[in-house]
Amino acid sequence: MFGVGVAFAVRCLLVGLFLPFSALDKVLNFKQSMAQASLAIANRAFAIVLIAGGFCIEVLMSLAVLTGIADRLAALILAGYCLVTALLWKQFWSKPDFRLKGENSGRDVFWDFLKNVALAGGFLLLTFGPDASGVEQFLHHPLASSHPYKIVRGDTL
Repeated sequence: MFGVGVAFAVRCLLVGLFLPFSALDKVLNFKQSMAQASLAIANRAFAIVLIAGGFCIEVLMSLAVLTGIADRLAALILAGYCLVTALLWKQFWSKPDFRLKGENSGRDVFWDFLKNVALAGGFLLLTFGPDASGVEQFLHHPLASSHPYKIVRGDTL
């Protein structure tokens, strides 16, 4: 049973940014979410659609990762979400004072960008597994579960 708890805890760490924190923030601080979205999207109605879509992705895909129901596809969607949000809202290259040394606003955004990319890598690892065979398995059965809480008995090494 210890292994199941560890597997669940690891998945909670992976999705914890989204569920509950980022999803809840979109609800509690909708005006600030709109202000951030308006930096990338000029159309207010489209910005609202993107915020609502982001909320749904964060909640539904996180729940799928936690429950193991189509978790590999959900992890792929979350990886894409992390990359898209990095490109839209973590544009360190557009900061006029960006440099790697010394104080500047661009460097903080650069680290946020890299964190999003690294999180995407974690979700891709969940999607495809630790080796090349996982890519083939995912392509053949994209809706399959990784069965994260299954305990295999016996000598599997």
